[in-house]
Amino acid sequence: MWITTLWGLDWPRHKATTAAGMAQQRRELCDMLDRLQRLGINTVLFQARVRSTTAYPSAIEPWDAAFTGTAGRRPDYDPLRLAVDECHRRGMECHAWVVAFPICKVATAQQLGAAALPRVHPELCQKCGDAWMMDPGVPGTAEYLADICREIVSAYDVDGIHLDYIRYPEPGIPFNDDRTYRLYGHGRHKKAWRTANVDRCVKAVHDAVKAVRPWVKMSCSPVGKYSDLSRYSSFGWNARDAVSQDAQRWLSEGWMDMLFPMMYFDGVHYYPFAADWREHDAGRPVVPGLGIYFLSRHEKDWPLLTLQRQVQVARSLGLGGQAYFRARFLLDNVKGLYDWLAADFYSRAALVPPMTWLRSTPPAAPHPQQSWQGQRLTLQWQAVQHDTPVTYNVYRLSSSYGDRLLARRLTATTFTSLVYLPALKHAQYVVTTVDAYGNESEPAVAVEQ
Repeated sequence: MWITTLWGLDWPRHKATTAAGMAQQRRELCDMLDRLQRLGINTVLFQARVRSTTAYPSAIEPWDAAFTGTAGRRPDYDPLRLAVDECHRRGMECHAWVVAFPICKVATAQQLGAAALPRVHPELCQKCGDAWMMDPGVPGTAEYLADICREIVSAYDVDGIHLDYIRYPEPGIPFNDDRTYRLYGHGRHKKAWRTANVDRCVKAVHDAVKAVRPWVKMSCSPVGKYSDLSRYSSFGWNARDAVSQDAQRWLSEGWMDMLFPMMYFDGVHYYPFAADWREHDAGRPVVPGLGIYFLSRHEKDWPLLTLQRQVQVARSLGLGGQAYFRARFLLDNVKGLYDWLAADFYSRAALVPPMTWLRSTPPAAPHPQQSWQGQRLTLQWQAVQHDTPVTYNVYRLSSSYGDRLLARRLTATTFTSLVYLPALKHAQYVVTTVDAYGNESEPAVAVEQ
C-alpha cells in the first residue's frame, strides 16, 4: 500500500500547528494502519521524501508542508519514525518512499528561500515551467540521491528504500537538458546517454543503502509497461524507451530487489504487460501497482470487477503480490474493494517473500514453551542470536481447523492469545525465527512448561 504524504493526499488529512492537532495526525495514521493490518496488508510504502522536502528531520533537506502547512516548518513529532514503529508493531514492513528527480514548485522554493534545493545546489536543478526538477545527466545528482537514502537507512529501521520517478520526465514536461548533454554526453547517442544517467543514479543509491544495511530492500515504481512487446504496442508510453528506465536490467544486475510497476491500465494495456514482467523478473518479486483510484466516479468509474480480475490474474501469473495506489481509495472502501479483499482475497495472512538471491541460509529455530491459564495461551522463548536482526512468526497447526499464521514479525519473545474453542487447546503451536532477509527457520513446536 502506498501512503501518500504529498499535499496530504492520504495522510495527514489536516495540517496542524498545535500539539492537539499533531496528536490527531498521529492517531489518524495509527487508525489507518490498524485498518490496513486487519485487511492483511503486509507492506507499507510511506512517502518520506516528497518533493525535495521530507517527512522526517533531515540534515540535507527541509520539511514538507504537509504536516504544518508551511514548507520548512517541523511538526512536534517524526512522521517517518512514527510510520516505521507503528508498522512494525503491527507486523508490517515499512519502506521509505523516496521521490527521486521532481523538486518542489517554484513558489515553494521561494518560500523555502536559502534552504530550497535550487538555491543549495543550482547545478543539479532544471526549471521546468512552474516547478523544478533534478537533472539526471549531471554527475552530482546520483550522489545527492545516494546521500538522501543513506541518511534514511542510517537513522531508521526501514525495511526498504522505494524510488519513485527515477526516470526522465514525460514529453509534456518542459525539460531541456541540451546544455547538460553538451557538457557530459561525450558524443554518445542521447538516448543511450540518458539511460546510462538513470542507471548511474539507481546503482549509486543501491550501493549506498547496501553499505549501511545490506538486507534493506531496494525497489522502485517504473512505468507499468517495460517496452513494446512482439504482439502488443505500448503506444509510445513505456519505461525503457520513453523515459530511460531500464527496470528489467536493474533486476538482473541486482540493483533492485523488487519492482512495483505502475500498471494503472486495463485490458491489452495491463494483461500482456503483466505477463512480460513475470517472464523477466530475474527470480525476484514484481508486484503490479494497481490504480484503484480509477474506481472512483470522479476518475474512470471502473466497476469493482475490473480490479478483481487484475488481482486474480496477478496471483495466477505468480507475480510477487499486489500493491495499491492510493490508500485513501482502499480505506474509503470505494466500490466495496476493502470488503472484498478482507472477506475473500486476503482472508488468510501472507508473508513477504524472502530475498534468497542475497542470502538463503535460514537462522536457528527458537525453543518455545507454552502454558495455559484457562483460555489464555502464552508462548515464550529465548532470543535467537544471529548476525542480522531477527523477528518471529507464530503458527497454529490443526487438522480440524487448518493451519494458520497467528502473528508475524514479532520482535518480542513472548506471544499471548485467547483460545475459545476447546479443540484448539490440542493444536500444535509453532514458532519460527526469521532473519532480516526473510529466511525462516525450521518450525519449533512449543512444549508444555
